[in-house]
Amino acid sequence: MTSRLLQRSLGSPDYDGIRQALRNDTSTPVIGVRGLEVRVAVLPLFTHDGRQAIRVSSTQPLTHVLVGVDSASGTDVTLLVPEVSEPREFTLESRDDAGVVGSARITVTPQRKWSVFVVHHSHLDIGYTDPQGTVLRHHLDYLDAAVRLAEETASWPDDAKFRWTVESSMPALKWLGARPAEQVEAFAALAREGVIEVTALPFQLHTEACSTEELYRQLRFTTQLQEKYGFATRSAMHTDVPGAVVGLVDALNAAGVRYLAAAHNWAGRSVPYLHGGDKLTRPFRWRAPSGNEVLVWFTDTPHGMAYMEGNTVGLTDSYELADDLLPRYLSALASRGYPYGPGTFGWQGPDAPREPYELDVLHLRVQGAHADNAGPSIVPASIARRWNEQWAFPRLRSAVNSDFFAHVEEHYHDRLAVHEGDWTDWWADGLGSGARPLGYVRRAQSALRAAETLHTIAGADATGEIDEAYDKVALFNEHTWGAANPWEDAEEAGDSGGLQWTRKSSGAYDAQDDASDLLQAATRRFAGALSGPAPAEGAALASFAVFNPGTRTRTDVVRAFLPRDVVAADVPIALVDARTGETLAHHEEVVDPADWPTRPIGRHLHAVVPEIPGFGYARLDVVRAEAPAPKPVALDLGGVIENEFYRVAYDVHEGYISSIFDKKAGRELVNADAAAGFGQYVYDRYATAPHFNHMSGHVGAHDRTLLGDRAIGRNATVLKAQRTAVGEKLVIELQGKGVDWLRTTIELHSGVARLDLTYQLAKQGTPAKEAVFLAFPFASGPASAWELTGGVGGPDVPRVPGSAEYMLPIRHWIAFEDPELTIAWATLEAPLVQLGTIHMPYAPFPPTLEEEEGTVYSWALNNIWDTNFPSQQQGETTFRYAVTSEVGVPGRRLGARAAAGLTDQFVGALLTEGPGAAPATRSFVTADHPDVLVNSIGQAGAEHVVRLQSLAGEPVEVTVSLPGLRTARVSAGLEREREQLDVVDESVKVRLPACGVAAVWGTCE
Repeated sequence: MTSRLLQRSLGSPDYDGIRQALRNDTSTPVIGVRGLEVRVAVLPLFTHDGRQAIRVSSTQPLTHVLVGVDSASGTDVTLLVPEVSEPREFTLESRDDAGVVGSARITVTPQRKWSVFVVHHSHLDIGYTDPQGTVLRHHLDYLDAAVRLAEETASWPDDAKFRWTVESSMPALKWLGARPAEQVEAFAALAREGVIEVTALPFQLHTEACSTEELYRQLRFTTQLQEKYGFATRSAMHTDVPGAVVGLVDALNAAGVRYLAAAHNWAGRSVPYLHGGDKLTRPFRWRAPSGNEVLVWFTDTPHGMAYMEGNTVGLTDSYELADDLLPRYLSALASRGYPYGPGTFGWQGPDAPREPYELDVLHLRVQGAHADNAGPSIVPASIARRWNEQWAFPRLRSAVNSDFFAHVEEHYHDRLAVHEGDWTDWWADGLGSGARPLGYVRRAQSALRAAETLHTIAGADATGEIDEAYDKVALFNEHTWGAANPWEDAEEAGDSGGLQWTRKSSGAYDAQDDASDLLQAATRRFAGALSGPAPAEGAALASFAVFNPGTRTRTDVVRAFLPRDVVAADVPIALVDARTGETLAHHEEVVDPADWPTRPIGRHLHAVVPEIPGFGYARLDVVRAEAPAPKPVALDLGGVIENEFYRVAYDVHEGYISSIFDKKAGRELVNADAAAGFGQYVYDRYATAPHFNHMSGHVGAHDRTLLGDRAIGRNATVLKAQRTAVGEKLVIELQGKGVDWLRTTIELHSGVARLDLTYQLAKQGTPAKEAVFLAFPFASGPASAWELTGGVGGPDVPRVPGSAEYMLPIRHWIAFEDPELTIAWATLEAPLVQLGTIHMPYAPFPPTLEEEEGTVYSWALNNIWDTNFPSQQQGETTFRYAVTSEVGVPGRRLGARAAAGLTDQFVGALLTEGPGAAPATRSFVTADHPDVLVNSIGQAGAEHVVRLQSLAGEPVEVTVSLPGLRTARVSAGLEREREQLDVVDESVKVRLPACGVAAVWGTCE
């Protein structure tokens, strides 16, 4: 009784339950007498001599006779009949010692002759089941075993040979660098033969957390494997994470990869069948706006435990179990949408009304055990060997991943469905569970682009260091964000939550430090490259080269440090724009040694610099002034600030921005009738308990019942209201649930058409299930476009059926357009948004507020998950946003402009050697199409690499110019084949597909 009382996994059917459901769902009761039941299943099993199989099961041992054809005794028997080409009736008699117990007429129908590609791999969770280092060492051990097993089965029939697919290439790369030469050559030979396949993704990524450049760089090793070891990377696997960004299609194509095996683990947190997921056929062709495609095999949980599909049907247990279950599974796929009914692990909802699977070829993943990070096993290959000796069909082939795709491409490519757009990830909400380290990583992504560019301009090749920093960024974006039980703090196994999150989050902080170090070094090198002998007369005390790492010419604020040892702190100075000779107003913040003895002493200078060209600089000279820079002026505490473009009013009583008035357009940007105020802090707490593994996957929310509490920021106090030489600022502090304090900084800079907002939270740690939103209700229609990794989304932009719709993981910006005005909102650290309302965070994610089409809710942080993500978060955390508006500017362009103020901040490089000697201004690259961005400039040997990205929804041609350009080539990826370009007047014309990415490789004088 006790063992039945204590279920191993409450709320989740175990394998025995799932398998019995499969047996029941694929058989028909034909005889029922005095408690005896006999069931019959007509299955797609064919012998080598041309007969097909019928399975008969009974609740007690009987002799089962197909009259005149075949008989057998037992509780589970297989009877054989000549293969039929049309339905044919037979008589079944079930007998005991006394005679016939019962009889029935049964119909035998034609069956498909299946080919099943059994793809053996190990799902890589870097963590989850053990601390990260332990897991990776185990995966290297698995590759040792895979090579041995391949050698042991080399003489087996070809379809049965052990084959191994390296799901995530990082272990293979580590293994190749850590094993003796003879083992490495053995591995490479097996890879060249197609016995082992290394797939394209280094690990399983939250792709929406990646920057476009990061995503491409993570595929750079594919060329290295080809060149060094002689084997190509033909396919990719995307496992566990239920969704991927549209930019992945182009990135894989650029790496020469056309095949993608996706196995999505819904973990109960998603309802794809409510959003067209029942229409997502497998396989299908996934097409990007560029026209690039990947051929996708899609395995979801209801189809068979996602990447445990082969395990579910017994392929790692025994031949006998596989012989029982696999034919039933194939029969179920051919006859109904899902082989199981409601309640299968990870499936919340009714049996989905999906059409039966139409092909006679199947991609069937298998792991050595029913576990993440499971090792290789000889069992699947052994089963395939015995199976093919016993049965003609289904034919089992022990295969690598690309074997299946090559077969489908050859036989079925043109009849496959085509789906377009973003495949929005249902697990992206988990990114909000580590808001602080995620923010650091997103800052690092921006800093690395600027750092590489400045190194290149300075003539230094920092490619290796940049790549290493990007690798750290990507490792944080790897999908394993915590242990199986992240609230525990053991030293090993799935309870090692404390250890795992310490390492995971420290990786984010390391990445940000590396990016900052590289940017600092690049800035110094850039300054050194510009320095020279000072002019004989009128020499400046110092100079700054203010660099704009964005594509477009723009006016913005620069923050630069002037050390005391360069110009004494008591010397009054002025900043002169060397291009015009005009003095720029500036604000100083002195670092006093009495306050900060542990920091460099000097002055932080703030100035608005007009019209700095994209990827160029303007020189500011520091000259002696007659009087010190003006001190800040205190403003009225009523909460109003303004510049030439906006007047912003803060309602101190209510704790939010009550008005943002666009002076140029004569229009209010804030929806005053919205449920939440603009910039309002909203704190939700849910009536669900923490510390239950996968609990959130078993909780359904069809209304607001589980919304236990909702609170807003209160008791606002204006800490600072001031005007400086560069603009006006408000600093407000509020109290709120979930935080010790909340500080809001609102800034308008003179001459800059943008509102900057900074929120700092002193987050309290709690295991309670919670979420923090910051509300931004715009007086506009619905959002018209938003930035994705490698693409642009929008209400009319296609998505892959079944994508998440209640939330969006964006890169940086959202645009709103109407005939009178375009508004853009941008975020730096927080990528998750909900449009129009706040949803419950449990399937099917019902709204908790009436829809407001112009409102953005920034889902700044949350604690929703019970496994794999950190169980709580705390500490000071910063979120930065920007708002801008303009008449007649397309949303994509204005969105990119709003984001540039956050992601492409001006860099002030101090020129101390020969101040005033550098040219007054210079541009290092230009791209003349308004929808084409230059992401960065890199270096590869003697060539510069200009990386381009288009935001346009159609193909465009852009002219790219570099000073001294002599020869140039273009590629659609980082290192693939390049097409020669004609250089005219140091410029080339480049054709980019819709939302496409390209790189121009050029040699310059």
